[in-house]
Amino acid sequence: MNTAGIAIATITWARNAHEADLLVSGLEALAACGMRIFATDGGSDAGFIERARRIDTLTFCPIEGRGLWPQVRGSLNAARAAGARFILYTEPDKRDFFRDNLDGFIADARADENTGVILAARSAQQLATFPPFQQYTESVINRCCAEVIGEPFDYSYGPFVLDSVLVPHLMPPKEDIGWGWRPYAFGIAHRRGLRVEQVLRAGECPADQREDSERVYRMQQLAQSVEGIVLSTKAVL
Repeated sequence: MNTAGIAIATITWARNAHEADLLVSGLEALAACGMRIFATDGGSDAGFIERARRIDTLTFCPIEGRGLWPQVRGSLNAARAAGARFILYTEPDKRDFFRDNLDGFIADARADENTGVILAARSAQQLATFPPFQQYTESVINRCCAEVIGEPFDYSYGPFVLDSVLVPHLMPPKEDIGWGWRPYAFGIAHRRGLRVEQVLRAGECPADQREDSERVYRMQQLAQSVEGIVLSTKAVL
């Protein structure tokens, strides 16, 4: 693939000064890749918004409700409305990936009329650098997605390319589906006969993120993700 037909959809919510610095740094690294960025903010203060707006390729989108999925939906819809053939979805906190691996991921991704999703994926060795409880929850998510989609991929790293034709079909029955929207999207792509693939172009866990401190959050992510893949099997196409 090349970047000409790709737009980026992302979400932001800086809850404190540290997160604001982290997200601005990530967005700047993302912008250096040259693609248009469509972001929907979940309630950051005016200072963060002002800093982020200085990034020329970034457009903030109006939020379409409250919660994670309405944020994501706003960005996906805006990227599709702008004419993007493919949409790269990512959270903006993966600065190292943007700097070291994003160009390679886009170059290695092979897309055609049957492409639905292309995942940026970790090798087993890279996954082993992440906190143990995160490894456990994400391995369960990956296994559940594989049961439905049929491929033993890394569905949990984060960034992935989505065919924009799928955006109107992403209508999970729950507004509060949270992180479950991701496996829901993968399941819908598979059920519509489009390929779900992966490219091993992720990276190791950053050194400052290796503490196993977010266990309840990981449990919530696991519960939402399992629900999302199950709901994808019941959706009326």
